[in-house]
Amino acid sequence: MKKSLGVLTAALAAVVLMATAVEFVRAADGSPPPWAYGFTTPPPPTPPGGQPAAGGRGAGGGRGAGAAAPVDTTLHNLAGSDKQFTLTQIRDGFGPADWFPGDHPVMPAVVSNGRMPDVRACALCHYPNGKGRPENAGIAGLPDAYFIQQLVDFKNDNRKSADPRKNNTNIMTEIAKGMTDAEMKAAAEYFASIRWTAPWITVRETDRVPKTRIAGGMFLALDEPGTEPIGSRIIEMPEHAERTETLRDPRSGFIAYVPTGSIRKGEALVTKGGAGKTTECGVCHGADLKGLGPVPGIAGRSPSYLVRQLYDMQQGVRKGLWTDLMKPVVAKLTDEDMLAIAAYTASRTP
Repeated sequence: MKKSLGVLTAALAAVVLMATAVEFVRAADGSPPPWAYGFTTPPPPTPPGGQPAAGGRGAGGGRGAGAAAPVDTTLHNLAGSDKQFTLTQIRDGFGPADWFPGDHPVMPAVVSNGRMPDVRACALCHYPNGKGRPENAGIAGLPDAYFIQQLVDFKNDNRKSADPRKNNTNIMTEIAKGMTDAEMKAAAEYFASIRWTAPWITVRETDRVPKTRIAGGMFLALDEPGTEPIGSRIIEMPEHAERTETLRDPRSGFIAYVPTGSIRKGEALVTKGGAGKTTECGVCHGADLKGLGPVPGIAGRSPSYLVRQLYDMQQGVRKGLWTDLMKPVVAKLTDEDMLAIAAYTASRTP
């Protein structure tokens, strides 16, 4: 452990020194890649002297979320579970359904139920097992120190979204501001105790993808048959749409369609730095990309989420204690570079 921390300290020091020599570079068109944020078109331009329009409240309202839950008395079943829940119970922001209690440790109250009025249950969006969905984040297995720092960054308004329509970022800020230090610690220790091991995201290279629509910030396949060119996008969608979107099944994973050849391009950037364009990810995230000390693992995790974070840090809207270390790493990356990096890291076995 001491050796790992020593290597990490030296690596981080090297990255900090680089920060003084690398100039901040913005994306060529100045707008975030909409697919990574759960949209099909770029955000509208900010009016002169005004603020861009924010999105809706996002998925997972539940009690206290501003909108009344729909009246629902139909009990739903899920294969492999002996539980039954209504849609209202499944989507309850202060006590969402737990289909498989035996799959995870006993949840602390802040994870299972949250606390009214502003601290929604972590389990609603991130699932009781912490695997999450493309529109939020997989948080299982994150180091507790890193986890707590991210909540502090949200609380201090240091984590924002480059696309102002992505309102669940604002919801996380609201939640973090309402959490106590004890609740942050309990949530961090709980999710850190769940190892990120089993594959959750299957990466497939392709030139064409199923036709999709956006629902709650997530791509879903259309009922009609047919495909369309993937272009310069990653299309991350549920393996089973109804189980994920309607029932919030924490055992049903995702498929990430990535452009043909992007994994190989990403490997060159991740492992060799792309001939000086960036820093090898393994310097800080570990040679196997599974994390090192307080630095999180990035292998096998959501490529949509990773691209959002790289872009947000490059554009300066995600700040915080550790973000300065990433600024020189992301400064020269293009949107295509970020896509390739995310395709490669998501394809790695967690």
